[in-house]
Amino acid sequence: MSALVITHGCRSNLAERDALQALAPDCSTVVNSCAVTAEAVRDARAAVRRAAKAGPVFVTGCAATIAPERFSDLAAVIPNRRKFSWQAWGRTASDIGIFTRRSRGFVAIQDGCDHDCTFCVTRLARGASRSVPMATVLDHVRALVDRGTKEVVLTGIDATSYGQDLPGRPPLARLVQEILARIADLPRLRLSSLDAAEADEALLEAFADHRLMPHVHLSLQSGDDLVLKRMKRRHSRLQALQLIERLRLARPDIAVGADLIAGFPTETAAAHRNSLAMVAEAGLAHAHVFPYSPRPGTAAARMPQLDRATARARAAELRAAASVQHVSFRNRWLGKELQVISEGKSGLSAHGYALRFRVARPKGALLSVVASSIVDGVLAE
Repeated sequence: MSALVITHGCRSNLAERDALQALAPDCSTVVNSCAVTAEAVRDARAAVRRAAKAGPVFVTGCAATIAPERFSDLAAVIPNRRKFSWQAWGRTASDIGIFTRRSRGFVAIQDGCDHDCTFCVTRLARGASRSVPMATVLDHVRALVDRGTKEVVLTGIDATSYGQDLPGRPPLARLVQEILARIADLPRLRLSSLDAAEADEALLEAFADHRLMPHVHLSLQSGDDLVLKRMKRRHSRLQALQLIERLRLARPDIAVGADLIAGFPTETAAAHRNSLAMVAEAGLAHAHVFPYSPRPGTAAARMPQLDRATARARAAELRAAASVQHVSFRNRWLGKELQVISEGKSGLSAHGYALRFRVARPKGALLSVVASSIVDGVLAE
């Protein structure tokens, strides 16, 4: 029986799922952990504790890397730097490289980060930014398409920094253009999170090709300039809004999502209102909102902290504001025919919305389906 992989956190972890399943011993469980918040670390330990009741457990990922002592009493700990070392898993050979799921293919194009956001432990857990050579990425995408994959998702911890460490410094836009030009039989290509400070005009122009999905997720974090400065983000509120406007000029139907942190140290009520207002001004189709959680070793952990209740309350307000925008964007597609990738009982639209089928469809199939109703908040056939 193959290993069970439990994935927490980012799309980069999701991209690693099948590789970890191939590396881990049969009948074991792998928890690929996240450390973006203290709660994420607690969730990882809880998952490890539950899995340990059924058999051997391995824990890897960011939480395991920065806080191995939280897991070593329950599982074998494999830090990120050894995650794909076959020796770390007790294997005698390595067979990794193409990371897939049955419904979609996930290709990791980059790992690590060179930035120094004051709230983030990613650089501590993942190391410096490292790009996968373009030829390797093209080979991986080609192999997925040859297997019948209809959609490929490009993932990275800081995907918009792609290529800065490669000869000639080819940017992310060049990689996207090469994939679309050289692999003409790939129906759908999707990007994961983008940094608002690094998305250039060439990348925006790539959205003119309708095989590039009209769906982006921006690492915004706040809608207040002073908070952004204290986070050491490299964009302003105005620059973020201007980027979203340019994205909509390039692709009017694009769905824009964002990460937002509530209750960052020193955040005032007025700063919070700026973030609330930005949700509506940006017309966010979806948002990943979480209350700030101090991470050991970061500059923000040394700043004056807000109480947890305030951070949680502000996160709830941001989620409520985001829900209004989410519902508004979702309802645009009622009565319309959508192209969806089947994940079995439901499919994923080009804009990143789930659509529930009347009957299950083969996983990975690309289908045209009319969204005729909404059931439990989800578009339905």
